[in-house]
Amino acid sequence: MARPRREREPPRLTSPDKVVYARQGITKRQVADYYRAVAARLLPQVARRPLSLLRCPDGAGGPCFFQKHHADALGEGVHAVALREQDGGEADYLYIEDVEGLLALVQMNTLELHPWGATIDDLEHPDRLVFDLDPGPGVGWKAVIAGARDVRARLRALGLESFARLSGGKGVHVVAPIRPGPGWDEAKGFCEAVAGAMAAQRPDRYVATASKARRRGVIFIDWLRNGRGATSVASWSLRAREGAGVAMPVRWEELGRVASGDQYDLRRAQRRAASLRTDPWRGWAQALRQRLPRLG
Repeated sequence: MARPRREREPPRLTSPDKVVYARQGITKRQVADYYRAVAARLLPQVARRPLSLLRCPDGAGGPCFFQKHHADALGEGVHAVALREQDGGEADYLYIEDVEGLLALVQMNTLELHPWGATIDDLEHPDRLVFDLDPGPGVGWKAVIAGARDVRARLRALGLESFARLSGGKGVHVVAPIRPGPGWDEAKGFCEAVAGAMAAQRPDRYVATASKARRRGVIFIDWLRNGRGATSVASWSLRAREGAGVAMPVRWEELGRVASGDQYDLRRAQRRAASLRTDPWRGWAQALRQRLPRLG
């Protein structure tokens, strides 16, 4: 018989009036209130997945650092999972399951949450693919929207439905759920092939390499976020940038009405969460049954 879940007290929020986003005057309490308000939408994207956190003890304008390994100081609601690392050793990575864990991370000055593309229950088999469209200097927003639509069309031609997310910064993410089965190398290889084919067909619009020397005037289709241990920012996560942008899931038909990748700041995102009647990624659950296509 399963043991009843012990209810935990919400973590105490220290320094609640500390300003986290200086330009907007957003405090740590407001960050906590935001994450509490969107928890029902955020947690399905991050729960029981290894996480990389971006922690900013002095606010978004100060030094920030990534953390992926578990530490007891993170709080009772933050759990450890032992993972094999590239050197063959093991280390305890961190994950959360519920709103208590989420708020424990906020207490420790976490602003951004970046989950793996797999759950702790099946770590070696990803269940989503992410294409991050990162515009280089001189690329306008309309070109980014067109690029996201191009990725969608390319994936649809291969039998995959995908979903759009504003990055909370300059770009757009195209996310495609898949049925777990293929390993990390196969999933990453598929994404590399899709990005490479797009860059080969339209080198005036896209590149598939991270070289900054080749980025001016084109969009980098970042497929590198699909390897084992790689992460991508979660939907509804804040970004640790001036403007307090949020990585926002949107419907494809909404994308043409969006003015920028950081159109939704904390306050606007919280209003959107309260007013949405349907999930912007409606159809996600059905798309989880998609199989990764075989290329070639």
